[in-house]
Amino acid sequence: MMENRLPVMNVHMFGEFSLEYGGRRITFGQASDSRAVKLLQILLFCGDKGISRVKLLEDMYDRDELADVSGDLEGVCRRLNEMLVKAGLPEYEYIKIENGAYQWQSPMEIRTDTQEFSDWMEQAYQEDSPARIELLRKACEIYRGEFLPGGSSGAWVLVESVKYKKQYTRALKEVCDHLMKRQEYEAALNLCTAASKIYPLDEWQVRQIDCLMALNRYKEAMQIYEETTKRVFEKLGTSPSDRMTSRYREMSSMMGLKTRNIGDIKCGLDGDYEEGALYCTFFGFKNNYRLVRRMIERNGQSVYLMLCTITDGTDRLTEDKERLEAMSDELYDSIKFSLRRVDFFTKCSPTQYLILLVGTNQENTQMIYERILRRFSKKHKSWKEYLDFYVSTIDDVERDNSRISFRGDSFLWD
Repeated sequence: MMENRLPVMNVHMFGEFSLEYGGRRITFGQASDSRAVKLLQILLFCGDKGISRVKLLEDMYDRDELADVSGDLEGVCRRLNEMLVKAGLPEYEYIKIENGAYQWQSPMEIRTDTQEFSDWMEQAYQEDSPARIELLRKACEIYRGEFLPGGSSGAWVLVESVKYKKQYTRALKEVCDHLMKRQEYEAALNLCTAASKIYPLDEWQVRQIDCLMALNRYKEAMQIYEETTKRVFEKLGTSPSDRMTSRYREMSSMMGLKTRNIGDIKCGLDGDYEEGALYCTFFGFKNNYRLVRRMIERNGQSVYLMLCTITDGTDRLTEDKERLEAMSDELYDSIKFSLRRVDFFTKCSPTQYLILLVGTNQENTQMIYERILRRFSKKHKSWKEYLDFYVSTIDDVERDNSRISFRGDSFLWD
């Protein structure tokens, strides 16, 4: 048969949508975002089951478009067939229409990562451990990212994406628990590292840290903690979870018990020669704040807290995620390079940065803010209207009526 002589076509839908045939990637050029590619994704995903015309139209078109698509679907089918042949696939009628149903057909074998993932999962839950664990592990390794991310609209994509994520999460937790019990920490670490890249806000980093601590790699574990807490503050404006904070305490305790010579300590302290103020996570900022507060009890040095807030007086700015992110990045650079190395700052919410100014006075705080504002609005003059600031001494912060306060692990702004 013809299919026995042709190469297999591999279809990837996790993390990206791509086709590989005959050792090369199939590309469609400018047509990559067309309706025809959306049709291709649906047909390949449905496979031998096919899909009814009614359901296909619902998945391909928005509700307000459905009234005007009569006859359009046949045209999309023709364009898709032409695209496939032009991209290098054999001449063939790739779309089978029968009894009101649409189905993919091809002269070569098709392998999709979604089907392979589902097959491993189905087999796994029919087995007992350890065969079950090995099958689940294979499924986890196939999952390279969310189902058809970006570029593909439609409720069906969201539904399938949620389903696959739940299956992946459940499987990976079971596999990691098993590997940790067997002290196979490197294997568990590799799987959790991959999961952290796919879902950076789902706290797979906690399991990464557990693996690294079990391997006595505390420096790497601490680096993951710092990167994760920074990301959580920047994206969500929240403090690290109790689980993450408990790992920090455990790491700090274990690192403190490790015997080190003066050379090791010096190497750990050296190397911070970057220009501008020091950015730290909120957790680190809070500890530095407490240290400075104790120091000024003895030397009487003046220290101010400055809060810079991006605002337009409405909620519209926070709804425009891309614009807010660009303004936040610009404010980060403006603060960092408008201050001295002795100052430090943190991001305490998606729209706010908190700065600790050491050894300055009330008059200089206005000059510092104007310096930040000039740099912030250098490329976009109108941005000058979007920045507010508030300044307070540390003594004022400690009073109950201050607009700025710290309670437990949280920062409060009235």
